[in-house]
Amino acid sequence: MTIRPRVVVVGDTGLDVVASHRQPLAMGGDTRSKVRLTAGGAGANTAVWLARGGVEPLLVARVGDDSAGRQAAAELTSAGVRCAFTVDPDAATCCVVVLVDATGQRTMLPDRGASARISPDDLDPGLLDGTAGPKPVHLHLSGYLLLDRTSRPAGVAALQAARAAGLTTSVDPQAAALLRAQGTEDFLAAVADVDLLLPNTDELAALTGSAEPESARALLDHVRAVVVTTGADGATWIDARRQVSVEAPAVECVDSTGAGDAFNAGLLGSRLRGADPVEALRAGVSMGSSAVRHVGAQPAAAAHAPI
Repeated sequence: MTIRPRVVVVGDTGLDVVASHRQPLAMGGDTRSKVRLTAGGAGANTAVWLARGGVEPLLVARVGDDSAGRQAAAELTSAGVRCAFTVDPDAATCCVVVLVDATGQRTMLPDRGASARISPDDLDPGLLDGTAGPKPVHLHLSGYLLLDRTSRPAGVAALQAARAAGLTTSVDPQAAALLRAQGTEDFLAAVADVDLLLPNTDELAALTGSAEPESARALLDHVRAVVVTTGADGATWIDARRQVSVEAPAVECVDSTGAGDAFNAGLLGSRLRGADPVEALRAGVSMGSSAVRHVGAQPAAAAHAPI
């Protein structure tokens, strides 16, 4: 019988406006591009990829009382994600402008909107201990919550509640620039005792001063294990007992948006089914590689349309 682990994801959901441009941006002028409206938000991305991988995800998020929030809920539900959304009467649903260059690399202009106002009260403890639905085994937190002072209390409370309920936990730092801007002290305090930290090399450099995966050992005083994604080079698992790496397949990168979120889903789904670190890394790399082959942060079957 196939095991379908139950995972709670706490993070942003919203819409991405993806502008793919072949030429360098003409600052102050016009640059031709192909623009699409796609589903997005780091938490939502991971939840959808988890569902694609046979996991039962529940997404906890805050959205606006607007068409974008309703669209996000409808699309996530159709993709197999249970939604536990708080509707904010005063703020709009998260929206991100994503600029994708000719190499598939993205630059993001986020407006977190209602997501930045998520509160500790938005997470029903019963969703973690099994009194308000099927009991999950793991909680994954998007680090964006910890990188914004207005949403940090919710992120910290979610991790504490998950540990109290006996769940394992993981956090993706999400944004090296924001880590550098706010400093790492508060972030590392918030992720203390997390089972798995999931930085890319830029985020690792912000946390340790080095982009070399080996530098992640300095983080083991705070977390139990670190998985470093190294883009086209693959990924590395580091804990107190081992350091193992896998390579990534050579694929054309159309849009790197959400590749890390997809990697997280592949790795977590495999690991929660009992895979060893190497097998879990391979699952993560496979799903992350799938994500970069099309425009948008969620699986190609997810709804998206040109503007």
